Amino acid sequence: MSEHVATPQFEAPGIPSLRESARTVTGYWWVLLVAGIAWTAVALVILQFDQASVTTVGLLVGLMFLGVGLENIALASLDVPMRWAWALFGGLFLVAAVVCFANPTDTFAGLADTLGFLFLIAGVWWMVRAFLERALNPLWWIGLISGILMTALAFWTSGQFFIEKAYVLLVFAGIWALMHGITTIVRAFAIRTLREEL
Repeated sequence: MSEHVATPQFEAPGIPSLRESARTVTGYWWVLLVAGIAWTAVALVILQFDQASVTTVGLLVGLMFLGVGLENIALASLDVPMRWAWALFGGLFLVAAVVCFANPTDTFAGLADTLGFLFLIAGVWWMVRAFLERALNPLWWIGLISGILMTALAFWTSGQFFIEKAYVLLVFAGIWALMHGITTIVRAFAIRTLREEL
């Protein structure tokens, strides 16, 4: 019986090569900075409460549908179970994106009409997630309180007229875009600091 010495097929990368790879990846920190500035500019447009705000929110919803549609189409191209479902929903999301881009004002109006329902779904999910994370997260109660407040906001928003719903939607979209922009800019500078340390 001959003895075979096992030779590794793959060699673990050394620390210097990992450091160089991380340095290369973190070299793109400026992309996050540009994205953060763009989100902040979008927030300023939305928070002006004019026709440009309405159009901007409609276009943002279209971009969201476009991203999700492309993601689903990409997943359908892989060897995954039920590829047809991924392709079907990817196509539906792409059609929704085209509709949003074609008429962003009507997209905004439809979103404002369903705002209470969307808030309700988000609030219920936050409460369920808080209970699911209870064993792992000592701050689970923050998610529970946020979910309760979002659910209360959902019922309040559902009872409002369209104009009030539209303003609530604009305020939430503007604040969300502003917070997203600020956190993206902070992440960009954190990645730049990490690059300098590498």
